[in-house]
Amino acid sequence: MSRAREFDEERVLEAAMEAFWVHGYAATSAQALVDSTGLGRSSLYNAFTSKHQLYQLALRRYLERNTEADIALLDEPGPVKEHIRELMLGVIDAELGDPGRRGCLAVNAAIELAGKDEEVTAIVRRTFARVEGALTAALERGQRDGEITAERSASALARFVLNAVYGLRVLGKTATDRRQLVEVVDATVGTL
Repeated sequence: MSRAREFDEERVLEAAMEAFWVHGYAATSAQALVDSTGLGRSSLYNAFTSKHQLYQLALRRYLERNTEADIALLDEPGPVKEHIRELMLGVIDAELGDPGRRGCLAVNAAIELAGKDEEVTAIVRRTFARVEGALTAALERGQRDGEITAERSASALARFVLNAVYGLRVLGKTATDRRQLVEVVDATVGTL
């Protein structure tokens, strides 16, 4: 007979996500996970089998929470350019408002592990594709309404915007001047 888990799995995943977000995958030690989650090593590994599995679960949690909000914003009725601008300004505010300048866990995962870890690469790739799909749908709607240029395909514009959004995530880790980042937003939206 197996014993019931005596901890809140949601809280543990949240704590692990924070540890990975602060330190990155490689630099997050087993002790850091023990300290952040409050679980002993044996409980941690009995519940999640490995650091790698815990990282994947934490990354999925982060992506679900953040990606769903971005997609919901892009799906809202109204001017597409305003939604894209709001999305990008939200990125700036999140980056500059984080005293630890952790950046985006998805971008951090892509930089640290994509191409080296098939599972993490697949998780990040699927997430980027979902955001790109939502951008494409929004931009197609904007093209039908005459708000967005039809000189380029909606999918090409979506990849352009996606690149700018994730580029802001990287720039935001070291930026000191919000105005410079807003200029990126204005240039991106102005191109549409």
